Amino acid sequence: MASASAAPGTERASERASARVHVQKFGTFLSNMVMPNIGAFIAWGLITALFIKSGWLNAGGNGGLADNSWVAQIGGWGDYAKGGIVGPMITYLLPILIGYTGGKMVHDTRGGVVGAIATMGVISGTSIPMFMGAMVMGPLGGWTMKKIDSLWDGKIKPGFEMLVNNFSAGIWGLILACFGFFVVGPKLIMPFADVAGNLVKTLVNNGLLPLTSIFIEPAKILFLNNAINHGVLTPLGTNESLKDGKSILFLLEANPGPGLGLLLAFMLFGKGMARASAPGAAIIHFFGGIHEIYFPYVLAKPRLILAVIAGGMTGVFTNVLFGSGLRAPAAPGSIIAVLAQTPNGSFPGVILSVLLSAAVTFLVGGFLLRIDKSDDSGDLAAATASMESMKGKKSVASSALAGGAAAAGAAGVAALGRPVRSIVFACDAGMGSSAMGASVLRRKIQDAGITGVTVVNKAISNLTNDVDLLVTHQDLAARASQRTPSAALFTVDNFMASPTYDDIVAALKTSNAPGGAQAAPAAPAAAAAATAAAAPAAAATSGILTADLVRLSGRASSRDDAIREVGAMLVGSGAVDASYVDSMLEREQSVSTYMGNQLAIPHGTNEAKAAIHRTAMAFIRYPNGIDWNGKPATFVIGIAGAGDDHLTLLSGIAKTFLDKGQIAALEGATSAEEVLAVLNR
Repeated sequence: MASASAAPGTERASERASARVHVQKFGTFLSNMVMPNIGAFIAWGLITALFIKSGWLNAGGNGGLADNSWVAQIGGWGDYAKGGIVGPMITYLLPILIGYTGGKMVHDTRGGVVGAIATMGVISGTSIPMFMGAMVMGPLGGWTMKKIDSLWDGKIKPGFEMLVNNFSAGIWGLILACFGFFVVGPKLIMPFADVAGNLVKTLVNNGLLPLTSIFIEPAKILFLNNAINHGVLTPLGTNESLKDGKSILFLLEANPGPGLGLLLAFMLFGKGMARASAPGAAIIHFFGGIHEIYFPYVLAKPRLILAVIAGGMTGVFTNVLFGSGLRAPAAPGSIIAVLAQTPNGSFPGVILSVLLSAAVTFLVGGFLLRIDKSDDSGDLAAATASMESMKGKKSVASSALAGGAAAAGAAGVAALGRPVRSIVFACDAGMGSSAMGASVLRRKIQDAGITGVTVVNKAISNLTNDVDLLVTHQDLAARASQRTPSAALFTVDNFMASPTYDDIVAALKTSNAPGGAQAAPAAPAAAAAATAAAAPAAAATSGILTADLVRLSGRASSRDDAIREVGAMLVGSGAVDASYVDSMLEREQSVSTYMGNQLAIPHGTNEAKAAIHRTAMAFIRYPNGIDWNGKPATFVIGIAGAGDDHLTLLSGIAKTFLDKGQIAALEGATSAEEVLAVLNR
């Protein structure tokens, strides 16, 4: 039977969604180059505010710290000689930091170094601060270096690795620097900057600058704010500020007024979770400068984009009317940072622009919320998940919107009105992290003497709304709860030793207490699965984790390299295709596989299971430890689970790493056989 073709409208909708996702990912990538370097932007902004001619502590005009004079270009190489500190920081330091970060994102430290070299070429070939050039050359340097390294990966004779690696990076960095100097800077970036500059001048000269809010405010919600602000507005504003002492361009995106007005509207006219969380979000936004905290509120009610556009236009119009601006970028966009960068003559205009933009957003947003009869709570949870999906990573600020997840879960257990009989621990792939967490939780429930409860692990994509209690990593809570809205939700941030497990046990003692409704008998299949997963792990390593897949001293020095190293062992054993290693790295970008107690268990995504030929594990010990997202990992166990036959071994591993004595035994093991003996024990 021939399959039916998708409807044209469905295909067009899918194409639009795909295009939107690609734009969002691009914006997030640009943002990730800038955000780690915000401290450097703040340092430069403070130096500018203090020491330029109109600064608070003018250090002798052009003769002191703020000497921005540029000596004429020497020859054809554009070799600038600059005095002071403001000019060199904006010209060299900030772009090079962005270029290094962009390269490092693609190919670790090696990519960062080549990206920085390439960025220096584009800096030297132009006459304006090269933020845009850095955003091009940094990732280009990292990506091309990664491709070059892959050509001779594993083919270099021992003893020549350092020689080949250093010279290849140096030679390729030289080529990219020349490419940036002769082509990217003058032929690509400068023409784009000229067009953007002329567009801004046209808008200013015709009084149309407030219209930029029509594009900037929606772009912020799509996480293109840093790309627009630091990629376009900051270079243009910097040139204007160095000439006039201030620039209105620094306030087009950074004004905290619209976000404040929106959150105030939710405080008075919102409902449910949105209203309850708005006061805390307002403080984080206005004083902390984390604008992304209000993005979920707009995503939950898309019509509210009209409110923030109206507020943004009001703020820009006010600054145009008063001729006000900032000396340097306000990064982050906190009211504190805004006022710190405000020159003396601009305080009335800047303060009014913030207040009036907040007032207009509040009025428009309040009206839209008043006429909206839907419930805010569910919308906000889904919108927070959507926001983090756009951003491509967990938002620290948005965790404030779901800060009471554990408490809410306990309340949900009580609200079920019946005992809990089914608990599901969910993660992306349902292969490693959730299996470990389920094993730990299952053991705690058994130790507490609670019976009639099954604990199984599943991939989020396989969840159904017939679960009594759902447990997942805090970074996945919004996604998982969407598929099981009726389940009580608990979240963890440490799979091995989370205090949430004790909260669950305490809640179960209440909900499943004798005298009330007794827990329904577990379904035979689920009970069998739980029993099998809880079985002792004796001899479980046979065929899954073998001596040839145990390495006592790993060579990697970073998290990603450790994933590649353990992944290469799985590939070499014939258990997986090479593409599975890429999925392991992809999985790590969404949620960390660090379990706690010195253990990380990297594994692939749910979509990568087709690349698994058979179930296998690989064990590597790193005596000096690996920095795994700020936490020390001594043991890295790579997992490829084709079915459920690895769950028994995972259960045993979980028990091992809950025992400090067993961890010490693994640290002191001198052979692969000793490692297997400890895990089998």
